Amino acid sequence: MIVLIPAYEPDARLVALVDALRATAPEAHLLVVDDGSGSAFAPVFDAVRQRGCAVLTHPVNRGKGAALKTGFRFVAEHAPGEDVVCADSDGQHSPDDVRRVAARVRDGADLVLGVRGFTGTVPLRSRVGNALTRTLFRLATGRDVRDTQTGLRGYAAGLLPWLLSVPGERFEYEVSTLLQAVRRGLPIDQVGIATIYLEGNASSHFRPVLDSARIYAPLLTFLLSSFAAFVLDTAALLVLHGLLGGLLLPLVGARLLSSTVNFAVNRRLVFAAPATRRVGAAALRYASLAVGLLAANYLLLAALTGLGLGLLPAKLLTEVLLVTASYLVQSRAVYARRVRPRQPAEPEPARVG
Repeated sequence: MIVLIPAYEPDARLVALVDALRATAPEAHLLVVDDGSGSAFAPVFDAVRQRGCAVLTHPVNRGKGAALKTGFRFVAEHAPGEDVVCADSDGQHSPDDVRRVAARVRDGADLVLGVRGFTGTVPLRSRVGNALTRTLFRLATGRDVRDTQTGLRGYAAGLLPWLLSVPGERFEYEVSTLLQAVRRGLPIDQVGIATIYLEGNASSHFRPVLDSARIYAPLLTFLLSSFAAFVLDTAALLVLHGLLGGLLLPLVGARLLSSTVNFAVNRRLVFAAPATRRVGAAALRYASLAVGLLAANYLLLAALTGLGLGLLPAKLLTEVLLVTASYLVQSRAVYARRVRPRQPAEPEPARVG
């Protein structure tokens, strides 16, 4: 088992974590990634080297996601077959909780989260941020992950190639892994851990505005894509209705135009489908979704306009009701890709540390 610790400008808490892990989990190999902390923090990294840790260094700060990927790449190349547990360097994860997450992976789980209960004294920004992200994640995926921002995570060895392909270089990377995991049908195990915030989480390098924007970007991108498709669909509907009259033909024509644009945008920007991936299967699933949404759209519009509501306000209300259903189906069925099941570790893996 590899314990991977990304660190940016760490203090004595990193050394304390390493000491505690050495005492309670002597079998673990510890890998620390210095994410461009600079020469001022060299004594801290020298101290963990002296305690047997392998230390990788970024010349400049590249972000937590990049640091994790550097660690995953190193493990894949130098210790193939080893599972990985990621822990933060700021003292928020106890050695006992690290071992509990590691044990769950060792028992056969592919992806394990150490989830906090957010009890006791918790900084307001952390409590609110997790509640908001948890709500948006449930909206986007239909899955209840109790702590979407936890840094204590366990990964089976077979997931490392996939982890290296997940987009994101900074704090958004960890949320992106969860979104991608759900879309690919990967089970997510959750293990309760202690909620630890030292000195009001003053050592955190999380930037509330910029990093929050990065974390929420996948969902916000989808909402913007949906809004653009709605504007195009509505404009085309009004034009075709004025030219042709009636409801069905203008609705079908407008939806064909907006759906084609929406499919292309969502495939590449929202759900990050690679350009080399065959488009046929996703297009067929999207077409099935579009037909279902078109039928629902027509029935709702017919009902609302039949009650005397104008076409434009009826269209607005209909789209609000259907946008969430559209996202859930696209994220979980249209663009979903499954990862390979857990593979057994190779015998006699190389040692790190």
